[in-house]
Amino acid sequence: MVRKMIRTVATTPFDDQRPGTSGLRKKVSVFQQPHYLENFVQALFDTLPGARGKTLVLGGDGRYYNDRAIQVILKMAAAKGFGKVLVGRDGLLSTPAVSCLIRKYRAFGGIILSASHNPGGPDGDFGIKYNTGNGGPAPEKLTDQVYRNTREITRYLIADVPDVPLGRLGNHALGDMVVSIIDPVADYAGLMESLFDFDRIRDLLEEGVFTLCYDAMHAITGPYAHAILEDRLGAPPGTVINGTPLPDFGGGHPDPNLTYARELVEIMNALSAPDFGAASDGDGDRNMILGKRFFVTPSDSLAILAANAALAPGYREGLKGVARSMPTSRAVDQVAASLGIPCYETPTGWKFFGNLLDAGKITLCGEESFGSGSDHLREKDGLWAVLFWLNIIAHRRLSVEQITREHWQRHGRHFYSRHDYEGMDTHIAMEILADLRDRLPRLKGRRIGDHGVVLSDEFSYTDPVDGSVSEHQGIRIGFEDGARIVFRLSGTGTSAATLRIYLEKYEPDPARHDQDTQAALADLIRIANELSGILARTGRGGPTVIT
Repeated sequence: MVRKMIRTVATTPFDDQRPGTSGLRKKVSVFQQPHYLENFVQALFDTLPGARGKTLVLGGDGRYYNDRAIQVILKMAAAKGFGKVLVGRDGLLSTPAVSCLIRKYRAFGGIILSASHNPGGPDGDFGIKYNTGNGGPAPEKLTDQVYRNTREITRYLIADVPDVPLGRLGNHALGDMVVSIIDPVADYAGLMESLFDFDRIRDLLEEGVFTLCYDAMHAITGPYAHAILEDRLGAPPGTVINGTPLPDFGGGHPDPNLTYARELVEIMNALSAPDFGAASDGDGDRNMILGKRFFVTPSDSLAILAANAALAPGYREGLKGVARSMPTSRAVDQVAASLGIPCYETPTGWKFFGNLLDAGKITLCGEESFGSGSDHLREKDGLWAVLFWLNIIAHRRLSVEQITREHWQRHGRHFYSRHDYEGMDTHIAMEILADLRDRLPRLKGRRIGDHGVVLSDEFSYTDPVDGSVSEHQGIRIGFEDGARIVFRLSGTGTSAATLRIYLEKYEPDPARHDQDTQAALADLIRIANELSGILARTGRGGPTVIT
């Protein structure tokens, strides 16, 4: 590149650019401040030696500011010396697709522009995160260095070149760097076809008896679902609803749960409901699975995928192991025990699964927050989970409810729920956790109502691959009957705080499997509220979201 095309811009640090578990997330208005995005990108690039001449993957979920941010990052990537940048047409790439592209083309890394399931639009949220050469989220060591760089930055480098036409497929020169605008779906769709029995799924759909509805929530998976479900697998037009990505997600909250995916839930609860329903989130890495008037918890979904994995061509050789995040129910543990394979319990955050996947210790993994995945990528993958379920149904020819109930019959049912208190005053949320932490030593051995406490600690994880230690990963209270309560502060918001309470009770007796989940967990809910004092301290009548 001719040096005169690179401009050096003087800048000063911002004090709020510490990346979280999923990169840096802030309000759009924060990212729109002069130099804000540029500072963070330069701080990132300054941590990446050896990038000159290499390939970078770049794309996002189409939320507001996605297109402008991509132009800035392209010009800064040219100044950094990258040789090529692969960009999804119109700047669109799902998070799983970015991981797919990094791995397939052996890219140096990738930048994903998304705030996942958080709302979009001019008053919504925006985010940026970096994935390394394995396709997975950057480790803490790298993001910690990025943060240190943001505190010391004095300048950033940017190429003084025209914008790239993001809607035109093909190669475009940006100085000495090539920007390759690619079909955002093709490589990902090819990977899915290699993992699942598309012929059998196509037969199921073309028979015209089985019906489904997929809600893309006006987010990134719309183009992927149209191309795979309708075009490749033959589902009728209209199967995919809300399939056009919009900068504000159509005014919705692109979080695939029973609260925010209202349209799909209403469709699936109707008398004329389709046989199968599913939804994915803003950037395409989460999923919700529904049958006719039947909800499958993400924890049960992971366990069912593991138990039926041999039905999918990509997993016929068996599972090396499985992993779940600590707050996720222990349903998959039962499956692992029956298969004679290891089950790992990790902190929340996909990067913890990445080490296990890279080391060949696990094949499937998942979190209760509607995310599941496997060794095909280094990200959770919403549409992959949907296709996995369709693969199982196509082979077993049973309904979603029948498959789930048969699973409970064999492995027992883990009644499980998560209560989210969103938009809390951060001080109050931290105070609640601090008080619980102080009480932990005195809880073990106590009886609370009919429940004897056998575990009261704060989860700490030692990575079996690299030996790194992650502390303060959630407060756990376990009871003698195997029930448990977990308290944890979410790390995915951009303002205020979200305190999450996880409740789990194992029931081996099939005669008790038909209980309502909240009724089955009523004692645990009461204990959690009493221990935390959350209702009195917040003045609320209950959680914002129950899943």
